[in-house]
Amino acid sequence: MAGRKRKLATHPPGRKSREPVGLRIIGGHFRGRKLLYGGGMRLRPMKDRVREALFNLVGPQIRDKAAIDLFAGTGALGLEALSRGAKQATLIEQHFPSADVIRKNVAILGVEEVTEIVTANVFVWRKRQPELPALPWVVFCSPPYDFYVTRTDEMLELIGRLMEASPAESIFAVESDGSFDFGLLPAPQDWDVRKYSPAVVGVYRKPAGGDPR
Repeated sequence: MAGRKRKLATHPPGRKSREPVGLRIIGGHFRGRKLLYGGGMRLRPMKDRVREALFNLVGPQIRDKAAIDLFAGTGALGLEALSRGAKQATLIEQHFPSADVIRKNVAILGVEEVTEIVTANVFVWRKRQPELPALPWVVFCSPPYDFYVTRTDEMLELIGRLMEASPAESIFAVESDGSFDFGLLPAPQDWDVRKYSPAVVGVYRKPAGGDPR
C-alpha cells in the first residue's frame, strides 16, 4: 500500500438545499426506519446521499466490527453501522439534548444492549484513554466543519492517536469540507478521498498487522 497514491474522486453535487434532511436508516436490517432529528442548527447530520456513498465504500467490511461515532449528533452513523452488521456501537456526543435524542433513536431500533452512549467532550474523552473494544473498529469522525480550522491540532491528534491505537483491519471514515487537507493525517497515501460537494469523505483501512506510516 505504501506506493499507492492518494485518490481524489469527484462526484456531481446533489440538489442544493438549506433545509435539514429527514433522517432514516439507508441499508441493512433496519433499512427505511426513521430516526428522530429536531432540525436544530447545532447539528449537521451527514446528508443521505453522502452517508449512502460512504457506506457503499466500506460495505460488508463493517460486519462484526465495533462502531465508534466520535461526534454522534443524532447517532445516525453508528446506528447505520449496527443495521449493517456491526457488533456494537459507542456513540459520543457532548450536547445533552442531542445525547437524549440518541437514546430515543437507540430505543426506537431496540439496540440498547449493544450500544453505549457517552455524553462527553470527544477530545477530553480520548485523553482519558477509555477502554475500547478489542475487535476491529469502524470509526466515524463527522465533526462541525469549523473544527478543522479552529481546532486543527486537536483534530489531528484525535484521529492520529485513534489510528495508532486501533486494532488491525480497523476502518476510519472522516468527513470534512474542502478546508481540511487529508495529507496532514498519518499514512496520507492510504486514504481514499472522495468529494461530494460540499462534503469531502476520506476512508482509511488499517492493514492486518500494520500501523499507520
